[in-house]
Amino acid sequence: MQAIVFEEFGGPDVLHVKEVEEPHPGPGQIRVAVRAAGVNPLDYKIRRGWMQQAFATPLPAIPGLEFAGVVDETGEGVTDAAVGDEVLGWTATGAYAPYALAETLVPKPASLGWDEAAAIPVAGETARRVLDELAVRDGETLLVHGAAGSVGSMAVQLAVARGAIVIGTAAPANHEYVRSLGAIPVAYGDGLVGRVRAAAPQRVDAVFDVAGKGALPDSIELRGGTTDRIITIADPDAGKYGVPYSSGGTLEQKRSGLAENVRLAAEGALRLNIARVFPLAEAAEAQATSEGGHAGGKLVITP
Repeated sequence: MQAIVFEEFGGPDVLHVKEVEEPHPGPGQIRVAVRAAGVNPLDYKIRRGWMQQAFATPLPAIPGLEFAGVVDETGEGVTDAAVGDEVLGWTATGAYAPYALAETLVPKPASLGWDEAAAIPVAGETARRVLDELAVRDGETLLVHGAAGSVGSMAVQLAVARGAIVIGTAAPANHEYVRSLGAIPVAYGDGLVGRVRAAAPQRVDAVFDVAGKGALPDSIELRGGTTDRIITIADPDAGKYGVPYSSGGTLEQKRSGLAENVRLAAEGALRLNIARVFPLAEAAEAQATSEGGHAGGKLVITP
């Protein structure tokens, strides 16, 4: 099969189409015919070699953490999926390919399109996990940096569903979208502290930094000088400020959170903003767009 591969770490140009052997499932695994693969910031960070300590990646490698597709082979001991099932979840072998192996998956509701289904696993799990780590509760005020992106928009919606007041930083062009999700939009950049205080004169109870654009000092000031209840998933300077960096949950957390997020999306209670869909051959452009930081929503690849 022809898949996207990188054989060295580097920029988007290291991604290329290559003929590789089709994978076949081992015990407890299923093989899916991929219909759509999500593009995530973690994809380019892995490609650049920045995540080797957390996600050791032997080369050559096929990128892609999440998929939506159809089961076409099952390994020994698999009882929760059958050939022909439509599913979504996390890959074990990379999703930028016609076929991928998986162990963590849930059924895809018929009401969800392939692109929408592929947009849920990583962003949804990340948003739900961090909100749990921050212990966001009814009546509290949450500040989300990067509220218009795929993780940020899910975090806004899930926090609003918990009864939180949400303030979301975003470019002015995205303010109406952030507002439509239930958050109070504010512009990022100089003067952020004053704008947030004007929007939330009561206080900021917790901060979720999705953007990683240097907002941690302002976040600490808004929390009264403490790093308590501030979490980032994107700022490499987190350790410098003593702010926790959240990077992944357990398999059970992923599976249960995914099932709940899929249910909400199928019911229309969780909106999914697909910014652009790329063919497999344009994976390098997809990752370059993601790395640019202004995708305006979820990016998806279709083999």
